[in-house]
Amino acid sequence: MAFDNLFSPIKIRGLELKNRVVFPAMGTKMATEEGYVTQQLIDYHVARALGGCGLNFTEVCGVHGPSNPAKFLAIHDDKYIPGLKALADAIHAAGGKAGVQLWQGGMAAASYQQGGIIIPSDIQVPGTDYVIPGASIETIKEVVKSFGEAARRAVEAGYDCVEFHAGHNYSPHAFLSPAFNKRTDEYGGSLENRARYLLECIRAIRENIPEDMPLFMRIVAHDDYLENGLTIEEMIAFCKMAREAGVDVLNVSRGNFSTAALKYEVPPVDLPRGFNVANAERIRKETGMITIAVGRINDPAQADEIIASGKADMVVIGRAQLADPDFCNKAREGRTEDIVKCVGCNQGCYDGFVSPEMPHITCLRNPALGREAEYALSKTDKPKKVLIAGGGVAGLEAALTLKKRGHHPILCEASDSLGGQFKLAGMAPRKEEMRDAAIAMGEMAKRENVDIRLSTPVSPELIDEVKPDEVILAIGSEPIIPNIPGINLPHVTNSHDVLAGRATASGNVVVVGGGLVGLEVAEHLAEGNNSITVVEMLDEVAKDLGYLRKICVMESLYMKGIKTITGAKCVEIKENAVVIEKDNKTEEIPCDAVVIAVGAKSRSTDELVEYCKAHNIPCHIIGDAVRARRALNATAEAAAVARAV
Repeated sequence: MAFDNLFSPIKIRGLELKNRVVFPAMGTKMATEEGYVTQQLIDYHVARALGGCGLNFTEVCGVHGPSNPAKFLAIHDDKYIPGLKALADAIHAAGGKAGVQLWQGGMAAASYQQGGIIIPSDIQVPGTDYVIPGASIETIKEVVKSFGEAARRAVEAGYDCVEFHAGHNYSPHAFLSPAFNKRTDEYGGSLENRARYLLECIRAIRENIPEDMPLFMRIVAHDDYLENGLTIEEMIAFCKMAREAGVDVLNVSRGNFSTAALKYEVPPVDLPRGFNVANAERIRKETGMITIAVGRINDPAQADEIIASGKADMVVIGRAQLADPDFCNKAREGRTEDIVKCVGCNQGCYDGFVSPEMPHITCLRNPALGREAEYALSKTDKPKKVLIAGGGVAGLEAALTLKKRGHHPILCEASDSLGGQFKLAGMAPRKEEMRDAAIAMGEMAKRENVDIRLSTPVSPELIDEVKPDEVILAIGSEPIIPNIPGINLPHVTNSHDVLAGRATASGNVVVVGGGLVGLEVAEHLAEGNNSITVVEMLDEVAKDLGYLRKICVMESLYMKGIKTITGAKCVEIKENAVVIEKDNKTEEIPCDAVVIAVGAKSRSTDELVEYCKAHNIPCHIIGDAVRARRALNATAEAAAVARAV
């Protein structure tokens, strides 16, 4: 398939793009503390430009010094021009076009600093007497001027276009939305007044860029989860005003960080692919403007259809190009089966962004993300035979990386199929893409001619037979089965067996364990019209889920009527009830079946480690075989070990 629509050129004012793919970088944490561009960020962008992307945007780049948070890219001073120019030059040298996303974060800055928060109206901080004041007229004028000056700097730094970020609860969106804007002056009230700040910013930007430079604008299609929020009709009316002020292209997103609508900003696997395209289609039709669709677009055929059918003129493909920076080149060359697809897990990108423990974002499917230069694959001059025990994502990542480097991996899997726990996780509701990804990873290993041996557990005897130069143990984990009375009763099973289809549970079902796996098996069973109760020892369920996936899972539990009991310990299982201890009291929950989902433990590697040690064979343990954790950890460790061999 040629994807002729996706890879057709488009001209916007003086900007000619070789294709219709936009990459909006999630590179904020790759800036310095002061907001300067780093070499790491340049490498990150260049990888996508070399991958064939039409237009690369920086992520949010702060235009206003007093309100720009630490570690966010900055363009509010001339001192940032050299670094930004180095980034633009590198993108151009790699064959791409470059744009700057001009940003004033509004309440987003509150998470990173105490002062300089630009909002339309007073907001009292919950649980305190502190009120964040609405912006004064003087501050509004100052920020408007800052947008114009930032646009001038983008031109001096050599960028091909700029984008005005007017969405996601940032100050422009907050001024436009009646849910946030309670002002009674010329910047509040009617749509025309609420739009005034944004239109002044647009005009300031337009006045500071050449006539032939396109001005993009990122918007939300409408407000979600907000009382008295923006309607799509109001957004369409505003976009027509913005067109008259000088905006050329609409980048139609969705979501805000004040409510559960945050899930739409970096949509997890729980949301349908292309969930926001219909909104982009309507806005395009009613404004007559060049329009970009965004939201879980992770397949070239999907992207091509959006453009071919007239739903949008361009597509934003963000996380899909984090998972595979060569996404566009592979699609153009017809190698779609080799595309490593984003599965919307959010473990490395969004969770990595908000985690103070992670220095930059990463990706479950692409451990080289953010380390492109450091992790560039190098061919070995000393090929080794490497025996890999375990055909889950850790073992497969290690095998593929070793093979590409010129080694000879032998991948042994005890079961009759590849994919491991990641494939099993794909049996849970809304996670089919994870199952498909695990299967695709196995198929890729076959195409790379990795020596794969199924139904072959690794033993000392096998090691002796194969005589490997090194051994990698990726044998994963197994369910924890607690030692409580009644655990061996016939109506008791475990989450892994239920998801794998090896066991069933019906009627009134008690799931013991309210972590990710427990909730997934609860949802799975609820689809069969069973009555489900989840018992969790901790003070809340879903504590091991990332924030955006947690929003979706908790909403699903509510919609399916799944009951949760927290702070409760299962102390006994009877033939027709589960006995729990909560608040120093015991009570019984009637049930027909019990599913144990209290976690997983590493499978023992002791025997194999001792054998390798005794025979002087270097041995590496990776993934859940070290400790049961996320798949993100498994692929990261596999990538590191396979590059070190």
